[in-house]
Amino acid sequence: MAWVVLILSGVLEAVWAVALSASEGFSRLLPSLVFLIGLVLSMAGLAYALRTIPVGTGYAVWVGIGAALTVTYSMATGAEPVTVLKLVLLVGLIGCVVGLKLVH
Repeated sequence: MAWVVLILSGVLEAVWAVALSASEGFSRLLPSLVFLIGLVLSMAGLAYALRTIPVGTGYAVWVGIGAALTVTYSMATGAEPVTVLKLVLLVGLIGCVVGLKLVH
């Protein structure tokens, strides 16, 4: 169960990161609220997962999921250019996250 919560918390990390950008320095209400709710839920899930998953592994997986999804979303929406190098690095990042899960 801790791994499911950790993965969902990593997804929420991407949600709050995108919402933070969309909030334009907390000057827009809806993205600011999405950021706050996403942040609290993401941190709560991470805290729950770290009760049974070692902190180094859990944190790295959480950050990796959030980072990979945030970059993927940014490329999909055109906010960032898609390059072969970025795609290769994303695949490497995802591979490292999966690898951390497998060796745990």
